[in-house]
Amino acid sequence: MDPEQRIRRQGLKVIVSEILMVITVIITVIILAFLVSGYWLGSDFKVERQGMLQIYSMPTGANVAVDGDAPWFQRTNTSKVLSSGEHEVVLTKDGYDSWSKTVNINEGLLYRLHYPRLFLLEREKETTYHAEAPVLVTVSPDYNLMLITNNTTDWQLIGLNRDNIEPTAVDISSLSTYISKADDAEKGLFTGKILSADWSSDNEHILMKIGDNESFEWVVLNVKNPKNSVNITKEFAAVFDEVRIFDNSASNLLAIRNNNLHKIDVANRQVSAILAENIKSYDFYDSELVFTHDGEIIYSEIGSDGPKTLDQTNPEARTEVLISRFYEDKYITVISGNKFTLYKRNNFEQVFSGEISFVPNKIKVGHSGSFVFMEKEGQVAIFDMEIMGLKEWQLDSPEYGWLDSNMLYSVKNGQLIVYDFDGLNRRELSNNVSALFPVTITDNKWLYYFSDNTLIREVIAQ
Repeated sequence: MDPEQRIRRQGLKVIVSEILMVITVIITVIILAFLVSGYWLGSDFKVERQGMLQIYSMPTGANVAVDGDAPWFQRTNTSKVLSSGEHEVVLTKDGYDSWSKTVNINEGLLYRLHYPRLFLLEREKETTYHAEAPVLVTVSPDYNLMLITNNTTDWQLIGLNRDNIEPTAVDISSLSTYISKADDAEKGLFTGKILSADWSSDNEHILMKIGDNESFEWVVLNVKNPKNSVNITKEFAAVFDEVRIFDNSASNLLAIRNNNLHKIDVANRQVSAILAENIKSYDFYDSELVFTHDGEIIYSEIGSDGPKTLDQTNPEARTEVLISRFYEDKYITVISGNKFTLYKRNNFEQVFSGEISFVPNKIKVGHSGSFVFMEKEGQVAIFDMEIMGLKEWQLDSPEYGWLDSNMLYSVKNGQLIVYDFDGLNRRELSNNVSALFPVTITDNKWLYYFSDNTLIREVIAQ
């Protein structure tokens, strides 16, 4: 074969190879696009549009059974392609209780189960600390610190994520005006009541409302360095009706005075001009603000012009507004009376509207904005962002709290009862539990609760 023929043939091979490569890439892209859209090859070799289940557990490594099928290799944390429709998911692990839920998989969508928790069946229990006449106990957002208050000026800060409990004293003698000055047996004692206590997200500060039957004051307690605490009421010589932490470290606050909203710069000791007038309720996310004003729901950004009226509401009804983020999207929630309305922040489009059977007096946004929790006297309504739906259920007792960011507990006749945020997977754990003080889980390993005035620790995972 002459050189010219060899060159032409080699060139033809290169062209054919490149064409086959382009065709392969195109086919691969098409297949991936179909997979991302939820299309899959079913057991009967027919193309079906499916969805995906993503599941994690605490502890990890639980066996996953879907519709009774439990292949040996299926463990959490994992993802699984499922046909659209309802599926029964069951988690089991040797030595632990089980967890289950019926999920509704939608075509081309991802359903996330990131919160299932299993508890050891045989749990070791130990006494860790005895508190002298505790008045209030509060736990940090990361569940690693516990502040125990009493009627003295030495409160106790406990690190829960340690093998050995070693309380440190928190001196509040210069923190509040509610310290007895009388020259008698009560001199130097803390005489106020803690009306509320909200931690900053850096787990180092607590915004406290302290008062008696006649007045109150706002204090930012620095739990690790109490000398750097600030009495907001004394510092600014002003009565604020409501104060909330605005940033991670409580260096900036939002406060309502005479129904007007202000920003407080704690570090520079400054109070801003009025940010919003005549408001009844409000919420914020970063610099975004949503509030009620004369029967209107208003959205604005702090420090910028151009507030936007989102909707009208009944000025006679109790109305609460929330702004939160769920994965990549932001949402605005309006709860007016017993009506629940959800708007998407990017275009202010209403994406859900419904009613619950009661008017809630406690409202909470779940971890990562995954749900909205509404409660009154043990009656609960949940809006689940994952499924965009409302559900109501009943606690065993109105004495309740949060074990972690997704699990509630209630205490009835000393029995500790736990539930997922949607009321499912109800389990009875421990006895002789005090309903007066919080129950919490630390490091996904220890369960803490008070029995009378004694702090008990149980090992819930190995």
